[in-house]
Amino acid sequence: MNRIINITAALALTLGVTTAALAAGAAAISGEVKKIDEGAGKITLKHGPAKSLGMDDPMTMVYRVKDPAMLKQVKVGDKVTFEAEEAASGYTVTKMERAK
Repeated sequence: MNRIINITAALALTLGVTTAALAAGAAAISGEVKKIDEGAGKITLKHGPAKSLGMDDPMTMVYRVKDPAMLKQVKVGDKVTFEAEEAASGYTVTKMERAK
């Protein structure tokens, strides 16, 4: 089964399709806002494992945001849940909301 998944992921990357897009639904990732750069449309998030992005370990990363309005909904220190996808230009947050 893992071999099939690996082959599917490799094929998807070859075709320019992200593995997140292949998922039936992107899994929400829990994180904390560390920095917001509204001018660049980017956010720095410290988060746990992001299996939907192939990240098995917790890390802090800079993400682009699909909609710059998302950056006005959060502030540094907020706990959030978010979904992201990988593209040729890097990782992009597609959905984000404050954690409850």
